[in-house]
This record gives sequence, structure tokens and C-alpha cells, in this order.
Amino acid sequence: MTDQTALHYTEEHEWIAIDGDVATIGITDYAADKLGDVVFVELPAAGTTVTEGTVVGEIESTKSVGELFAPVSGEVVEANQTVVDSPELVNSDPFGEGWLIKVNASSLPKFLTHAEYRALVGE
Repeated sequence: MTDQTALHYTEEHEWIAIDGDVATIGITDYAADKLGDVVFVELPAAGTTVTEGTVVGEIESTKSVGELFAPVSGEVVEANQTVVDSPELVNSDPFGEGWLIKVNASSLPKFLTHAEYRALVGE
């Protein structure tokens, strides 16, 4: 089980786990809940260069289509193919098997803490 208090967060409802230069990125349980049942996930391929704040993927649910924003700039080193094949993992395990991409980050912006994010979503 992931220690959610050790993660970083964005106002776009993404979580980031940082290990050295690699940032593992997913969407929060709040975002997954608001989306509803996720039925399709499109992620950038490994080797793709992403820029902080730009759209890099798409998450489609039975309710709507959401965009995935890159919270960091850098090169995608891995996209979670398991989530592409089983998009329901975004709902069932958003902080674990439902991670989306790993990016070799060129720099790290300031993120929200767990407490700041929970305050943002009113929890």
C-alpha cells in the first residue's frame, strides 16, 4: 500500500512519487472518483519528451473524457501498459497498480503536500 502522505500532488489532481530523477505519475482517488468508471487510457510512449503543464494523454470514462497533464518536464521512460489494457485499475488502485507514466524529470516544480491537496479537494 502506498503511503499517500509521502507523495506530491498537483492542482490537476495528479500524484507524483519521486525516486531520484524519475517521477512516477498517476491521478488521485478524488479524480478517479469524479471521472467515474474509466474505460480507456491513452498514454505517451516511452521516449516521448513531455513539457510541464501540457496535455500528454487522455482518460475516458463512462461520464466524460479527461486530459492527463505532465506535472514535470522530461522524457517518458515507461508508460503503464497494464493500465492501457485494464483501464479500470485507475479506479480500483489509483495509487498503486493504476500509475500512468514514469518520467525522467529534468527539473521538479513545487508541488502540493498531501495536506494541501486534501484541503484543495475539501477533505
